Amino acid sequence: MSGEAEVDAAAVPQARGGAVIFIFVTLLLDMLALGIIIPILPKLIEGFVDNDTANAARVFGLFGTIWALMQFVFSPVLGAVSDRFGRRPVVLLSNFGLAADYVVMALAPTLGWLFIGRMISGITSASISTAFAYVADVTAPEQRAAMFGKVGVAFGAGFILGPALGGVLGEIDPRLPFWVAGGLSFANGLYGLLILPESLPPERRSAFKWKSANPIGALRLLRSNRMLAGLSLATFFAQLAHVVLPSVFVLYATYRYGWTTAAVGGTLALVGLCAMIVQGAAIGPIVKRLGERKALFLGLICGAAGFLIFGAAPSGHLFWIGIPVMALWGLSGAATQALTTQLVAPDQQGQLQGATASVQSVSELIGPFLFTLTFAWFIGDNAPVRLPGAPFYLAGALLLLALVIAWRATSQKS
Repeated sequence: MSGEAEVDAAAVPQARGGAVIFIFVTLLLDMLALGIIIPILPKLIEGFVDNDTANAARVFGLFGTIWALMQFVFSPVLGAVSDRFGRRPVVLLSNFGLAADYVVMALAPTLGWLFIGRMISGITSASISTAFAYVADVTAPEQRAAMFGKVGVAFGAGFILGPALGGVLGEIDPRLPFWVAGGLSFANGLYGLLILPESLPPERRSAFKWKSANPIGALRLLRSNRMLAGLSLATFFAQLAHVVLPSVFVLYATYRYGWTTAAVGGTLALVGLCAMIVQGAAIGPIVKRLGERKALFLGLICGAAGFLIFGAAPSGHLFWIGIPVMALWGLSGAATQALTTQLVAPDQQGQLQGATASVQSVSELIGPFLFTLTFAWFIGDNAPVRLPGAPFYLAGALLLLALVIAWRATSQKS
């Protein structure tokens, strides 16, 4: 395949088991960072705006936007830095940076300081791309899909544990969850200083260039190969579809099914559990049997089917049937990661992951407006037809579009 980087499996360094576990824990803590604030941050913001819920909602939306913007700007920067100086310093600094963020948010005396904390969180969480580059460094190309899936278990675990931990600790003190998370991040950083080896040897590093470290410049890498460009575009539409869940799920479940907070929380936990099972146990065997390309297609088809069930389900019990179907969507993410890492050189893995994270950040900037406005329109008085499931139908259509794009982009690989 033209432009595809040839990677000698024998040249791939092998990481110690403790190093891979450290990367897993780092990603888990990053997801805890997101999960913990779900039940806590809105309450903190309300306290700063005299318990004005409407104003708090606007501020919370602004916080989400600035977090995604920091991801968009700094993911390629940290990816390029890791290509130049190695993965280890970037991953370790992100742990200490995340610990600092929690401390800032725990002590924040004003809304402005809380805002600064969210900016720090967006910057330090941008190191997720470097963690994936680390995994690509130490894993042979044919084993990457399975390894990405296993590491991806951290996302499901964080999605389950974060809100639960934040809720329990928040009942004691609204600031306590941030102190606990800060302590865990700091301890993990210290542990990493002792056990985390560097995955990118000096001879495989590349010079740092601002033209490739800025978000626009980083995207040039994604256009350097036809297959990579197509997979990146498919990833954008898939990530855009995913935004429907955090954007309208709670509103949809409350409006259509009359679910309580406990029912919403239990459903989110089920989503995380199914995702963990697929990421940890199913991806490896399925990819080994089908190959990355067919696993990618199967994942997108299951995701679209899951969204169709979500949108059409007339009851909460039928909605739950769609969750395990939706979980199989995780196949596509791991397969795409495995395919794209084979298309760039070893000294470009950080840049690749940074550019991919920037693409995801753009979807997180666009998605909330797209899906909330769609939901509001189809339940409003002026709707041509009352269709509360419209956002999920739209998300399913986006996944089918991603499927077509990925099919065409990988046609030479079949």
